[in-house]
Amino acid sequence: MRVLATYNIKGGVGKTSTAVNLAYLSARDGARTLLWDLDPQGAASFILRIKPRVKGGGEGLVRRKSSLEAAIKGTDFDDLDLLPADFSYRNLDLLLDARKNSIAVLRRLLRPLSVDYDTIVLDCPPGISLVSESVMYAADTLLIPLIPATLSLRTFDQLTDFVGGIDDRRPSLCAFFSMVDRRKKLHRDVV
Repeated sequence: MRVLATYNIKGGVGKTSTAVNLAYLSARDGARTLLWDLDPQGAASFILRIKPRVKGGGEGLVRRKSSLEAAIKGTDFDDLDLLPADFSYRNLDLLLDARKNSIAVLRRLLRPLSVDYDTIVLDCPPGISLVSESVMYAADTLLIPLIPATLSLRTFDQLTDFVGGIDDRRPSLCAFFSMVDRRKKLHRDVV
């Protein structure tokens, strides 16, 4: 099982669009795929027309009071399932912080899913937090959409510094440009 995470410190760069489309393409190619919408906004859940609600919320999942498998929903696409967002994910940092070895929680939650899925795509919220550290520990690869603009590139530098400081299981980084507008000189110069 491979775990991919669409992640960036900056918001509005195309993480959710990338996650949904990548998960769809993975499933279309025959890989059993799970998309986990970790963003409390629930945009990936909305796009796939799944109610953004998890019984017991993030707390139930993190404390293992709720089954991860029971929260997974099928989508309209063969081989593509979704673990929908829940507004309670806004408190996921606090829930993780209360757990022993908090950065390993997501990885432990995902491990049993290797029986059912070939690919797991994590759609992450923006920012650097305990959730993002846990994602970095769980993911094999961080897919990092970048708008070719100064702030987006600045946050990429911050992210590479942060990931470089991870001593244990470090994910590979795969940055790519998104939302490129070749009519803009800055975009042309950066790309």
